[in-house]
Amino acid sequence: MTVYCKFGTALEILTGKWKSLILLRLLSNDTMRFSELQKAIPDISKKMLTQQLKELEYHDIVHREVYAQMPPKVEYSITEYGQLMKPVLQTMSDWGAGHVQHMEKLYGEEVEIGENPSELRKIDSLV
Repeated sequence: MTVYCKFGTALEILTGKWKSLILLRLLSNDTMRFSELQKAIPDISKKMLTQQLKELEYHDIVHREVYAQMPPKVEYSITEYGQLMKPVLQTMSDWGAGHVQHMEKLYGEEVEIGENPSELRKIDSLV
């Protein structure tokens, strides 16, 4: 793959509904078992969590440690290389919080951005 835009490379790794949430959970908890991640992100399916973790592991962002014991124990953590994403994720989180405030001021109500950036939905209507 020829990479003309390094920004696109970074976005490619973070693309997906769940990766940023997985990364934020692991960054704040250091090490988590699969079941702990599932509880921390209740809307994610087991299949999707597995897929996203495998992709992050492939990119050396997440480390998977398997312990040879019964029952099997697997823990996930952020790699040293993955720690480099911490300021990026923090900046994105801060911008997102500021954007929500901006939208509230602009439209006078609490809103959520959908899959389509031009689609605004009231959060209250989703509950």
